[in-house]
Amino acid sequence: MKVDYAQGKYYLNKKHETPLSYWIDSTPKTNYPSLREDIAVDVAVIGGGMAGISSAYLLAQEGLKVAVLEANQILQGTTGHTTAKLSSQHGLIYDQIIRQRGDEIARLYAEANEFAISFVANLVEQEGIDCDFTRQSAYIYTQQEMNIEKLEKELKAAQQCGIDAHYETKLALPLAIKGALRFDQQAQFHPRKYLLALAQRITEKGGLIFENSKVIDVRGDYPATLMTHQGCKVTAKYVIMASHYPFHILPGFYVARIYQEREYAVVIKASEAFPGGMYINAEDPARSLRGLPTTEGERILIVGEKHRTGHGENLVDHYKNLMEFAQGLFTVEEFPYYWSTQDCSTLDDIPYIGQISKDKHNIFMATGFRKWGMTHSTVAAHVIRDIIVKGDSPWGAVYAPSRKITLNSVTGFVANSSVLVFNFISGKLMRGEEAYALSPGEAVIANSEGRRVGIYMDAESNIHKVDTTCPHLGCEVQWNDAELSWDCPCHGSRYDVDGIPLEGPTLEPLKRID
Repeated sequence: MKVDYAQGKYYLNKKHETPLSYWIDSTPKTNYPSLREDIAVDVAVIGGGMAGISSAYLLAQEGLKVAVLEANQILQGTTGHTTAKLSSQHGLIYDQIIRQRGDEIARLYAEANEFAISFVANLVEQEGIDCDFTRQSAYIYTQQEMNIEKLEKELKAAQQCGIDAHYETKLALPLAIKGALRFDQQAQFHPRKYLLALAQRITEKGGLIFENSKVIDVRGDYPATLMTHQGCKVTAKYVIMASHYPFHILPGFYVARIYQEREYAVVIKASEAFPGGMYINAEDPARSLRGLPTTEGERILIVGEKHRTGHGENLVDHYKNLMEFAQGLFTVEEFPYYWSTQDCSTLDDIPYIGQISKDKHNIFMATGFRKWGMTHSTVAAHVIRDIIVKGDSPWGAVYAPSRKITLNSVTGFVANSSVLVFNFISGKLMRGEEAYALSPGEAVIANSEGRRVGIYMDAESNIHKVDTTCPHLGCEVQWNDAELSWDCPCHGSRYDVDGIPLEGPTLEPLKRID
């Protein structure tokens, strides 16, 4: 798939296609079977992304019988659309953690993520996995004078936590900056090449992987019973919910403690060589860069432009903004790939990893990675493995989903709850268009006899109609012109033009209207 750039104009989606990730396009498709009968295992893992596959790999190595249940195909969700940086540099996080939760929690957070980088590096070498793994320095830079003090505080905090961090005043990139932090011995890789190899190791150890096997309910305590959409039962002593946004209404009111954001990526072929390193800015809008080795030569991956799922208009402009940013730095020959991704965030910016509650000691969750999922997925796998096998984890207190709520979290809880309520009510009050005209590739929310109807015209001028009420918790979906999807602004569920779920907590499709 090519994205053309000519005469200062961008031609995005001119064939009305869904954007395609390089990670997915450059690796073979998987073909694991669907679950067709009832089974019993030690551990059932819901979700076949990096957190789920990494957890299953470690537990299979411990001799436990493991089954991974993926609603679609493994490694095609957030993991298949990542920036693929293995880094302990997660924005300006260490000074924030010290202020909110203290020195020791910040030190353990750093230790966990530094360990994750080393673990992947060692496993790649031991298993001989060809996944374009290279060590890189990671930089967070600012072009604003007001952020220099923040960088200086973060440098002190990172060094205090044991990070090999340094202050810089120049970058190898053609960017004028006010200052930057450099973290050494970070890494980048091809996530699907790495994880497809782990998936193979899981099955070699007797583990099971099932695709197109959506879990729709979790019942009972110990053991728990998982129900799939085909009507099959999985009995498991332990359950790991690694499905991105939890699909199940869990104890702890996580529906108001997690929110989803989208971010955009473009790949460029440039005349100039990329100088190496991984880069991200400290301000908004976000701009992240890294080199991308391909069979056709090195490309450059640029990511940014985040916003809450289901919010905003003319979302295709986010791709254009990244392309214009690329044109300002490099001599761009073409944009061979572009895609977007979605990830969960928590109220205090630290993921929820561990037992979902004290009463549900055998049900685990791993979510809220805030787009730093490559290290945090690996951390999650180790935390959960250690709790199941050893009864505890040295990093458990950092990530415990039932941890004490800080003042910042309380403020975030109120703000997030307000956003949910506002979107629910405003969606119900907003009437659809009474009169409209559509061209191929366009969509509208129309008023049909007092009912909101989402209408999309495809490239062949066929009409696709859906009820815009999200079946998850009743919010009204909005059109996403960049991905050709209907997105829920409340909890981040996404649907294709025919209402089929693409991602998010939803278990049911949008109702189709003939």
